[in-house]
Amino acid sequence: MYVSFNPYRTLGMNNVRYIKPESMFQHIDEVKQAEYVLFPEYWQVNTIFYGLKKKIFPSISTYHLGHTKVEMTRVLQATFSENVPFTLIRANTTLNREEILDTFSFPFIAKDIRNSMGRGVYFIRHENDFSKYCETHEVLYVQEYLPIEKDMRIVYVGDQVIESYWRVNEQHEYLTNVSQGGIILYDHVPLKAIQLVEEIARVLNINHAGFDVAEVDGHFYIFEFNVFFGNTGLRNPHYHQYISDYLMKEGSVLRPAN
Repeated sequence: MYVSFNPYRTLGMNNVRYIKPESMFQHIDEVKQAEYVLFPEYWQVNTIFYGLKKKIFPSISTYHLGHTKVEMTRVLQATFSENVPFTLIRANTTLNREEILDTFSFPFIAKDIRNSMGRGVYFIRHENDFSKYCETHEVLYVQEYLPIEKDMRIVYVGDQVIESYWRVNEQHEYLTNVSQGGIILYDHVPLKAIQLVEEIARVLNINHAGFDVAEVDGHFYIFEFNVFFGNTGLRNPHYHQYISDYLMKEGSVLRPAN
């Protein structure tokens, strides 16, 4: 039996018992008996994985590394540095603000460390824009601006890429998200971009994420990956089957230590 804390993500899967996240402790025996615990909320993850020693999906590294842009960017800077746009992550201090302004030329991009769907992305054209950003952010996440009109969403589930497409938005200066007006095109997603995502997922033990990838002069950059990606661009209606097949493979999911 599987226990799921997210009915939308496991819709159509067999042998799944749905439990509301807030009711976990009222059903703790069922959680303990489950073969896998699927899609817990982030506040549940450490208790289920480290405390109850349960196998979870997505993997523990997917949750931890995908929790904020800070976590994912730092690990990518350490492992795939050539595929990360130049980025500074700093506490919001006077010295650090000065360092950023001395380092970056306008325009550049600033971001919330937790957000999705194109929200929390700021196009910094001049110093006044940056000052406004600093007024509301304790952590400064600043990235070089890449002049692109489209990027790729590459979806990795289990141990494989299950979908890839371009997101094009000619009406926006710096966002291609479908939620921000981006148009989905499925033609000619570069194989090398797909292979890069596959390599990153394997190295970092990520098994459920939508990767945002840009191409500039034939070079590929990872903006971020979203653990709970939207399903708008998935052409295969049997998304849950990829999860079921993956979970059935012996030893595929990272096991807790005994």
